[in-house]
Amino acid sequence: MPLESRPPKASRSYHDPLHGAITLHASDPDEALLTQLIDTPAFQRLRRIRQLGPASLTFHGAESSRFTHSLGVMAIARRAFDQLQRRYPELAPHRATVLVAALLHDIGHGPFSHTAEEVFGLEHEQWTRRIIRELPEIHAALESHTQGLSEAVEQVYTHAHPVALVWQLVSSQLDCDRLDYLLRDSYFTGASYGQLDLDRILMALRFEADSGRLVVAHKGLSAIEHYLVVRHFMYVQVYNHPKNISATWLLERAFERARSDLLVGKLEADPTVTAWLLTPDRPLTLETYLSGDDIVFTYHLQRWRQSPDLLLADLCRRYLDRDLLKTLEVTRLSVDQQQSLLDTVQAYLEEQGYSGAQYSGLRRTWSRGYTTYNQGICVYSNNAFVDIKDLSPLVQALSQPYERTWLLYPREIHPWVQEAWAAYGVGSEGVRG
Repeated sequence: MPLESRPPKASRSYHDPLHGAITLHASDPDEALLTQLIDTPAFQRLRRIRQLGPASLTFHGAESSRFTHSLGVMAIARRAFDQLQRRYPELAPHRATVLVAALLHDIGHGPFSHTAEEVFGLEHEQWTRRIIRELPEIHAALESHTQGLSEAVEQVYTHAHPVALVWQLVSSQLDCDRLDYLLRDSYFTGASYGQLDLDRILMALRFEADSGRLVVAHKGLSAIEHYLVVRHFMYVQVYNHPKNISATWLLERAFERARSDLLVGKLEADPTVTAWLLTPDRPLTLETYLSGDDIVFTYHLQRWRQSPDLLLADLCRRYLDRDLLKTLEVTRLSVDQQQSLLDTVQAYLEEQGYSGAQYSGLRRTWSRGYTTYNQGICVYSNNAFVDIKDLSPLVQALSQPYERTWLLYPREIHPWVQEAWAAYGVGSEGVRG
């Protein structure tokens, strides 16, 4: 039978290591739409973008993609919404909006995931909204399903949807995105911090009809506390790991140097990477943005390691060969002391023939386990709706900001840095990498 005459399959399953079989049924109009969206080139591109960017240089199992994460978010959103809809049938008209918004929430990510945002000054959320508005195969599919669906999905991302629960399931302090990435990133990095009681969390979700908000039944308090503790530890031990900071630093310096070489006509790059390097001075077209992925950019790093620009070549080599800069936590020093130490290190690097500004610097990481932005997490307790922070001393503690500062420098000068660090009268336990 010719391929074009074959009837569509009744269902399609994606076998996920976390959620098992994620099955979409052609008989369900919402799920048929999801299948159509998954098959678009823009969504398939997410297979070529790692979920954790350069974190595989720290956690060798961190090879999963934005594609697998996006499917996972959709799977959790479907579980959550269908469970809520059985309890609150009035939510039924919003099912397609929630599922599509969950599936497409990361379609605007660039190469190396969040690292591209730091390197090129782009925001993936803006590109996600632009893709939904301007890419014909996606916009047309949404409008063919329900007129106005594309606008409703965009309202989810801007938190403007009239029913708050619809956007809170996708983007809030307790959303399906965070539930999946904590579980998934923990699984693929081998960290044990991300083991959530997902069933308990989903069973505790409620809809507060008067305000339209997503709320949590009091019986779910412990599971939500655990979720917030997990999130805190994943940021401390995985997302803000000092080796991730070092890898990101090298990528930033490499692409900054490549941009400088391009502007003076001393860089070889294809049209896609050339256009990316010239942003934001020359805005990217949608087609060019979608041409960028990890494969394209990593290929250029491989090319540039043979560059006659020895600085660019060495930055690329260090990243590709995982010859990362060392990191020293200097949080305990005052801001003036941190800057003084950096100035001393950079002066020494210049004496040794390095570019002090390229091979050393200070990086700060900041995290907070819980904030009340986007309406926080509301718990129904004693016939009242209360912010979880006002019920839980544990969450109150997690609400405090947690900041750390790292000094980066080449491992070749590590013995010298140890001596300079000792002059400040603190131990060396902060040295990493």
